[in-house]
Amino acid sequence: MTTELRRLRNYINGEFRDAADGRTIEVVNPATGEVYATSPLSGQADVDAAMEAAAAAFPAWRDTTPAERQKVLLKIADAFEERAEDLIAAESENTGKPLELTRTEELPPMVDQIRFFAGAARMLEGRSAGEYMEGLTSIIRREPVGVCAQVAPWNYPMMMAVWKFAPALAAGNTVVLKPSDTTPASTTLMAEIIGAIVPKGVFNVICGDRDSGRAMVEHPIPAMASITGSVRAGMQVAASAAKDVKRVHLELGGKAPVVVFEDVDIAKAVEDIAVAGYFNAGQDCTAATRVLVHESIHDEFVTALAKAAADTKTGAADDEDVLYGPLNNANQLKQVSGFIERLPAHAKVEAGGHQVGDKGYFYAPTVVSGLKQDDEIIQNEVFGPVITVQSFTDEAQALEYANGVEFALASSVWTKDHGRAMRMSKSLDFGCVWINTHIPLVAEMPHGGFKKSGYGKDLSAYGFDDYTRIKHVMTSLDS
Repeated sequence: MTTELRRLRNYINGEFRDAADGRTIEVVNPATGEVYATSPLSGQADVDAAMEAAAAAFPAWRDTTPAERQKVLLKIADAFEERAEDLIAAESENTGKPLELTRTEELPPMVDQIRFFAGAARMLEGRSAGEYMEGLTSIIRREPVGVCAQVAPWNYPMMMAVWKFAPALAAGNTVVLKPSDTTPASTTLMAEIIGAIVPKGVFNVICGDRDSGRAMVEHPIPAMASITGSVRAGMQVAASAAKDVKRVHLELGGKAPVVVFEDVDIAKAVEDIAVAGYFNAGQDCTAATRVLVHESIHDEFVTALAKAAADTKTGAADDEDVLYGPLNNANQLKQVSGFIERLPAHAKVEAGGHQVGDKGYFYAPTVVSGLKQDDEIIQNEVFGPVITVQSFTDEAQALEYANGVEFALASSVWTKDHGRAMRMSKSLDFGCVWINTHIPLVAEMPHGGFKKSGYGKDLSAYGFDDYTRIKHVMTSLDS
């Protein structure tokens, strides 16, 4: 007896639709490696339809008052809470994530972030009007940019969708959102929930592959393209958007340094860093994956971290004792495994370094020591449950190593010395610096990087501002 596959569909102009040409993609549960659904492989006709719907809906949505948009977003947040278990189940099937951690660590922040942007909708302020030339008054207007083409990643499909649509809708834009081809289930469920609240065409979802996303970015209608993804994908989006001067918002890769000085409580630091490195199977651009430890405590730290890795569990979504589930897909398992297989002779695998189980894409919590700054695994993003450890001698070398990569999203410093913490936070070339912690995010504070980690901010008033444009209006006092 064969189980019928679930059929996921695009959401365009207030209705669910198959791809115009009927093409589909198989969707795999990464915990089992088995196909459980199909989703549309959207082509140009589907992208055209979604963009035209968003463009048609934009004038009316743009002209709603901030208070009206706030009410809509608050209704969406309430509806997400009401459908919490459905969303959690869909996300877990998408990703294999532990149900309980998704329930406690992802859904509440998502709802809070939507409510934050609901409040931000009423803060569309410009600088005060004034006369900067005699007889003329200047006014600043903040306006929505228009239709936004948005591409979300597979590591946090629901939360990253929220980071995309919530500020865009709050500012008065309309949205065409594409989830990853491996994780469309929770996004199409979100479309069902949101679609019952917003006017037709305001929120649209297109499923598909890279070509579908490319067609969205290259389409003439969107005024803005926003992507969370790899550096390669971000560069392609920026190049495509440049052809018609679209605004671009890029949140790309990371290689977060975790700088640990000799005065820390080793046991406490190891406990916190292990969680920050292995949460979500290390599939997080801010994950604490590149640890730099002062030489005087290096060996003790590595021993403790290897034990923490051995004590960390990965496994089935319904097991409440696991910290993380599988890697998202077969290609990602191959990528993570490849980094370990290609390690240089001077590297040492202190823990893990292998696949777990005979089905799905689970990978053991891994610690690698003995590494040099120019090693592949130090310079490139692994995006898996792998923590590397290097030794440093002093602050200058710690900064040299920390800043010596092409990524610049997040970092952390671990020390009891306040002056040292302040010096390091000033000199670390990263969009976020945590002190004696790593990975907490709040809706009120910005998230975004420098260098090849991209540009633009998610969350906060800065993220909201990214979805607006500034207009100067000058009027004569004599007329």
